[in-house]
Amino acid sequence: MPFVSDDEPDDRESVLRERIEDATSRHYDRTPVIYRKPISIHTAAAAWATQDASAPASLFLTGAIGVGKTHTAWEATRRWLAAHMAHTSRIPSIETWRSTALFDALRHDNRDWDAKALTGQLQRADLLFIDDLAAARVSPTGWTQERLYEIFDERYINGRPVLITCDVLPGQISHIVGDRVASRLGEMCGITLLEGADRRTGAAA
Repeated sequence: MPFVSDDEPDDRESVLRERIEDATSRHYDRTPVIYRKPISIHTAAAAWATQDASAPASLFLTGAIGVGKTHTAWEATRRWLAAHMAHTSRIPSIETWRSTALFDALRHDNRDWDAKALTGQLQRADLLFIDDLAAARVSPTGWTQERLYEIFDERYINGRPVLITCDVLPGQISHIVGDRVASRLGEMCGITLLEGADRRTGAAA
């Protein structure tokens, strides 16, 4: 009978470690270069990332332009991924979108995307991260707002988390995402205000 040292990981541990490293590496590759550097983040964002018992399932990061909302969010997604991979062998799916790109992809006349298929994909993802939700400034079409409602309502009723960055509060974006989406976000998200100087004077924000 072969001797197996307790100090040597078994095959399952090695496979799991490889899966974690692969998932982390692929997420790192998808992260914009300026947001790859690890940073300290707000305690509420850190608690959300590890799903501390006191943390909400979803997080809405708000604050003035340049305080570091996007950098905080990318760091939080890395920690969220690591926390989930530490407890399961299944690699969670993370969808990351800038709002302007998402609204464009959800347009019914966009030939590069199947809006209905994309809607289903975003409904099912383990985590949906939308950056700069108020960036569009111009209201998307009724069709796009309906797709947004389908996405957020499905995630709401199934308890699937979202991570949002925005320079205004949920109640101030109804003209962009529609009243129903704004209401859902206000109910499902813990709201964290980031404060400070404009980080863009010397770093990414």
